[in-house]
Amino acid sequence: MNFLRKVLLVSLLSLPLAACSQPATNAPAQTPSKTEAAVPTVRLNGALPDFTGLVEKEGPAVVNISTTQKIRERGAPFPQFRDLPEEDPFYEFFKRFMPQQPHGGRGAPREYETHSLGSGFIISPDGYILTNAHVVDNADEVVVKITDKREFKAKVIGADRRTDVALLKIDAKSLPVANLGDPNKMKVGEWVVAIGSPYGFENSVTAGIVSAKGRALPGDNFVSFIQTDVAVNPGNSGGPLFNLRGEVVGVNSQIYSRTGGYMGLSFAIPIDVAMDIVSQLKGNGKVSRGRMGIQIQEVTPELAASFGLKDAKGALVAAIEKGSPAEKAGMQPGDVILKFEGKVVPSSSDLPRMVGATKPGSKTKLEVWRNGSSKDLSITLAEWDEPKVAAVASAPKAEKANRLGLTLAEINAEDKRKLNLENGLLVENVSGAAEKAGLRRGDIVLSLGGEKIVSLAQFAKLLDQFKNGKTIALLIRRGEQILFVPVDWGKDGK
Repeated sequence: MNFLRKVLLVSLLSLPLAACSQPATNAPAQTPSKTEAAVPTVRLNGALPDFTGLVEKEGPAVVNISTTQKIRERGAPFPQFRDLPEEDPFYEFFKRFMPQQPHGGRGAPREYETHSLGSGFIISPDGYILTNAHVVDNADEVVVKITDKREFKAKVIGADRRTDVALLKIDAKSLPVANLGDPNKMKVGEWVVAIGSPYGFENSVTAGIVSAKGRALPGDNFVSFIQTDVAVNPGNSGGPLFNLRGEVVGVNSQIYSRTGGYMGLSFAIPIDVAMDIVSQLKGNGKVSRGRMGIQIQEVTPELAASFGLKDAKGALVAAIEKGSPAEKAGMQPGDVILKFEGKVVPSSSDLPRMVGATKPGSKTKLEVWRNGSSKDLSITLAEWDEPKVAAVASAPKAEKANRLGLTLAEINAEDKRKLNLENGLLVENVSGAAEKAGLRRGDIVLSLGGEKIVSLAQFAKLLDQFKNGKTIALLIRRGEQILFVPVDWGKDGK
């Protein structure tokens, strides 16, 4: 879809709701008198919010962005069916009965253009404009239209796909500038306003409230989104999200939708995150992020219990890259990172943002949980790069199912070399407690209770050390992912 980066088609997990009752006290309950009015939770001040002043003052800083991408491909004799392969029976049918282009075959090379629309806002009087990276992605020409109807060809200074932030520059002076606010001061339930160009309708205004803060979305590890119920549609991408003080607190970026249109869930990039990216793009033309070289996962209550942690918090280290800063710092699989540079890591989704916001080469302090106690580590961060995808193992001869319900098999040396594996057993079949825990056929079991697995005999010996009802943490590899899976075989384990 040209208007939005990729509409989310996954359901978001609901956050647990806290109780709304007042804390218990020893004082007797008091009944308000008839003359004493109850204090309202929501103060209306006689009227609903009036957004007219905000729009009049801040609207001129919002721009419409249109892009053009030139695509050159070998034309088909019937362009409307150009995606059909020649072996498709319908290809021959349309070749006979549809008008032909000259030169025969699949047709002569041809060039056509695609167009998309988006929004943005001016952040400096000399023409710097903030928008989404997906708005200008692969564009050959970017045109910015401001509210006085003037149009300018824009230069893309830089774009960061990981945060979906892009910086543009137009040749203009004395432009109206959007005021920037502090998203950390926002409260859930407060009014916010979006201005943009949904479906090309320029300077459209929609309003709503902040639904949630710090929302983590699949595939977006470097942004803690602001969730709102402001109506945002294709074309709003890159536009500003204002608070009632007329300050930009976010950049509208994504929606949750089953239809492609607005369904009550919109997500904005906090403006402080966006401006940090802007400063790097403006200075270097690219973004640098810190990297530790680890794979992490969420700490569930079951995993926390298996590691002796009181609370399910922090980021669980599932795998460590060879030669990475984490390996050099002495980090181990099974460590739970509790603090990064003195700041608490509430969950695994928070750690990538904290590390990514730290300059590569920085020496950082970590507090990790290992073998029932906390430990301090010092790590020098490298520069972040794209993760590599692992291959899938072949299936060797399997043994019978063990007490967990796992049918395991040893992996030969050639397969280990192809998969870059030092150790592990292949899961041939799953049943019982292992199946309930979510293990799958094709998983590779790397460790049991913190011990690396090198053979079937060793696995069986380690398994015998665990008593019934004990939750066991298995470290597994699944495709490109390495993660811990807690297996609770219950009191009826044999």
